[in-house]
Amino acid sequence: MKPETIVDFWLTEVGPKGWYAATPELDATVRERFAAAWEAVQTGSFADWGNTAKGALALIILTDQFPRNMFREDGRSFATDALAVRLAEAAIAAGHDLAIAPPARQFFYLPFMHAEDNALQARGIALFAERMPGDNLRHARAHAEVIARFGRFPWRNAALGRVSSEAEKALLAAGGYGAILREIPEIAVPPKKV
Repeated sequence: MKPETIVDFWLTEVGPKGWYAATPELDATVRERFAAAWEAVQTGSFADWGNTAKGALALIILTDQFPRNMFREDGRSFATDALAVRLAEAAIAAGHDLAIAPPARQFFYLPFMHAEDNALQARGIALFAERMPGDNLRHARAHAEVIARFGRFPWRNAALGRVSSEAEKALLAAGGYGAILREIPEIAVPPKKV
């Protein structure tokens, strides 16, 4: 497999409209085409991809985005989150994120947003604010708010076999992530200069 296979699939074939759509068809396609690569990356395969911006992007998509499709409602969805954070940190240190134009650049920062860790959440907010301001910054703040309140994402509890607290149950009953997002103000984006 080549990094272009992953990047072209995610950026062009699926595209922005499909990135956050939960469809059984997309989940099955990702599983069929990339499950073997996801298994392989955990044993160090494709490590040399991290030497280029496109290769680093492919690694992060493979470890952060694809498991969420391949294993929806299953604890394996989060099995490579820590690896994705390490890959993102290395890519950012190398400047690879800045070599990729938005909206694809967001994938370098999403592993921090997905982390159940306050420091990593703060890192994600800082990266979005500095390197890709816009609506993703609002989502980063909403994710950070959940971790600040609960120390974890309550909507993962069932998949990970965790018992939800009463406060977590109340949040889920109120709409889960959507309820938190409604508390976070819209981000004003200055108009582009022409």
